[in-house]
Amino acid sequence: QVQLVESGGGLVQAGGSLRLSCAASGRTFSSYAMGWFRQAPGKEREFVAAISWSGGSTYYADSVKGRFTISRDNAKNTVYLQMNSLKPEDTAVYYCAADASFSGSQMRYWGQGTQVTVSS
Repeated sequence: QVQLVESGGGLVQAGGSLRLSCAASGRTFSSYAMGWFRQAPGKEREFVAAISWSGGSTYYADSVKGRFTISRDNAKNTVYLQMNSLKPEDTAVYYCAADASFSGSQMRYWGQGTQVTVSS
């Protein structure tokens, strides 16, 4: 069982930055692939970024490539999402997810989400 708790969301102006954190419980965090997803009002949840268990491989949605960076610290059981050059269209609830292997929206464990609002 893995429990995930996101933090770091908030209100920021367009062009600004935020860093989201996702703290995981459980001894097996370092063996899990991790992902960030987001859901804007009235829209389906969408993939943002993912990282392999070792941190050696990362993947990004085209909409955030070059602006967002996913990373992890297995010693701290935490995965991060550094978000730069934020745009109003990045406004959403951001969720982290974990699974033995990356499985998109079928990831096994999910956090409760953290709100990110980007004002124009």
